[in-house]
Amino acid sequence: MVIPPRTLGASDFLDEADKGGIVIDVRAPIEFCEDHIPGSVSWPLFSDSERSEIGTLYKQKSKELAIEKGFEIIGPKMADMARYGRKLFETQTNKRPLLIHCWRGGMRSQSVAWLMRTAGVPAIVLEGGYKAYRRYARTMFDKPLYLAVLGGLTGSAKTEVIRELTNLDGERTIDLEGMANHFGSAFGNLEKNDQPSSKQFSNNLFNRLRELDAWGDHKRPIWVENESRNIGKVNLPEPFYSQIVKSPCFEMSRTVKDRVDHLVQMYGDIEVNLLSNAFKCIAPKLGGASSKKALEALDEGDLHSAASIALVYYDKTYSHGFKKRSDVIREQIDCKGLTPLECAQHLSEYLTNYIKS
Repeated sequence: MVIPPRTLGASDFLDEADKGGIVIDVRAPIEFCEDHIPGSVSWPLFSDSERSEIGTLYKQKSKELAIEKGFEIIGPKMADMARYGRKLFETQTNKRPLLIHCWRGGMRSQSVAWLMRTAGVPAIVLEGGYKAYRRYARTMFDKPLYLAVLGGLTGSAKTEVIRELTNLDGERTIDLEGMANHFGSAFGNLEKNDQPSSKQFSNNLFNRLRELDAWGDHKRPIWVENESRNIGKVNLPEPFYSQIVKSPCFEMSRTVKDRVDHLVQMYGDIEVNLLSNAFKCIAPKLGGASSKKALEALDEGDLHSAASIALVYYDKTYSHGFKKRSDVIREQIDCKGLTPLECAQHLSEYLTNYIKS
């Protein structure tokens, strides 16, 4: 009698991973590339073309023929797979069962788990597969989060302040723009750096929330930057965005000089043609005359004047965004002339007093 492999639901499966278990994703490379459990190892049972061939057989011929084709492909690989699985297991300092999943927790993960067990390697299968993991993550986003939203006009160095808060004792933070690899504006990704898919971003955010024990009982909130629904091409999970909108916002007050200097520091080394293209993108709302002045300033190497013109547009955008949040608590914090580290320290102290009151 074949003993079925041990299975765990998504929550318990992730708890095993937290204890040091290696998560193995046996889906095809194209599936893993689109989105996966953070920290998991890609070990595809089939290549993309093999998966496609088996899928076609299943749909157009029969399940039996598809299974036979799968056996035909796997057969020659079994010895190498057993050796690789044993190597993964043995390289662990604390020997934990290999944590295996496919898309639905079906034949791919079950087959690999059977092979591992046969080779003497303990293995656990994610019940319901990756699909169950995604479903579980979505349900967790619906649960209340204790957030402190960091606000401030464009150029206030919010991302830098978030990163400084990360290093302060007692503070918990989420760097959304860092996770999205985008600064969240027309100027946010001028060098076209790769961004994660929205699904992968959602996975990474869920993973970060778990790291922070976000659903535990804490006396201090998690700092998160004020964002719109999307950061570049990445869409925030809607339940998470809704909680940002409804959470208290702590807005840094900075001088125009502070903000212009910060923007020049951020974009001073960027090629002028990339900055020009970004200004052209916002030209319809910035206005013809202002756009022309900004482009002329860039041609003359006057980044400070160009940045000052950009702030006019982004200040209007920021104010418009807050019209949706009329009932939200907004605290103004004077951070004029402060470095990002000094801002973080000031905000941390302000939050302490705010919670006490």
